Formats: sequence, structure tokens, C-alpha cells
Amino acid sequence: MSATTRPPRPDELNGVDYHFLSRPDFDRRVAAGEFVEHAVYAGHSYGTLRSELQRPADGIVLEIDVQGARQVRETLPDATLVFIEPPSFDALRERLAGRGSDSAEQVERRLGAAREEVAAAGEFDHRVVNDDFDAALAELSRLAATMVEP
Repeated sequence: MSATTRPPRPDELNGVDYHFLSRPDFDRRVAAGEFVEHAVYAGHSYGTLRSELQRPADGIVLEIDVQGARQVRETLPDATLVFIEPPSFDALRERLAGRGSDSAEQVERRLGAAREEVAAAGEFDHRVVNDDFDAALAELSRLAATMVEP
């Protein structure tokens, strides 16, 4: 689970959806080296706490941006990176606006960040277009199955 400085949306719970941290707490944890990766995205900080990676699991999936993926690549060079991309920027705009949780300015800021990120998709090991949710999930499942060690 990621940590963020953005406020929770109405349906989100601290410790379930994200670890919602104050800016000073987030910055203190960065300085203490508690994050595997962290980045600023659309005006808020996001990151993956090292403690989250120490949980027992068959595998770990991180939902992170390009900045975070680059840090993970440096820290964990054997990690497999999958870029999930929107079918188009128009579709992404509709999805973001449809959530109803961001202002028009925030939607445009997120779209600007998305354009920069899509330009870096070639840095990833795999790309999955999230045009049809079930098809994208099936492709992610297929990729995950190929990554499991016997």
C-alpha cells in the first residue's frame, strides 16, 4: 500500500486505500530512508514504504508513477516493470473527470503528468493498454504468471 500527502477521497480509508500522511510526516520519513521510492505527482507526494515490502507475499505489485519506477529499477534491478497506459488521452480525461473528485485544474494537471509518463513507457519491460478492464486484467494476470518462480 502506498503513502500519500493528498487528502483521502470520500470513499477512502487510511490504512486501507493509502497511508494518508501529513507533508511533515512524509518528508521526515523520506529523510529517514523509510521509502523504497517516492515522487511528487500532480502536486502531492506518493511513495512506497520499505515496511510494506517486508510483508510476506508471493509477489509484490506496486502502483507507482514513472519517477517511482525509476527508483525501484535502481534499488531492485531484477524487478519487472509493467506500464499501464490509457487507450487515449480523451478517454483518460473522461475517466478523471468522471470520478468527480478533482477540479478541472487538477484533471488538466494529471493529464499533463500522464503525457510525460506515456512518453517514458519504453523504459518498462511490458506495456498494457487499459482499454477494456477485463482484458487488461487478463493480460496482467498472464504476465504475473510468467514471473512466478517454480
